[in-house]
Amino acid sequence: MALKYSNKINKIRSVALGLIFAGMIIMYIGLFFRETEWLMLIFMFLGIVAIGLSTVIYFWIGMLSTKAVPVECPECGKQTKMLGRVDACMFCKQPLTLDRNLEGKEFDEKYNSKKYTSEEQKES
Repeated sequence: MALKYSNKINKIRSVALGLIFAGMIIMYIGLFFRETEWLMLIFMFLGIVAIGLSTVIYFWIGMLSTKAVPVECPECGKQTKMLGRVDACMFCKQPLTLDRNLEGKEFDEKYNSKKYTSEEQKES
């Protein structure tokens, strides 16, 4: 079975969306503790913190998305955004790379790490 790759931007957006739902669920749980006000307030505060954190993550990924390199996917022909040396198409999950040295190699997200890049430069 082939591995399913996912675009980094979509992964981060999914985390932010999950935080929104988690915050809403946490606040809803807080409603069950109406009799003990301090416990209800704690749940409400934690829910608001989760939603606030998701807002920060959405803002951060939006700013990061403006710096992403737009490329055309060779598989589906749609324009997608790439972060790092290797990434996947947002639409068809096709592994993509901008580095000619990585073409033909097995897709691995370790190629984006600075540690791998510095080790590769030492070998050259």
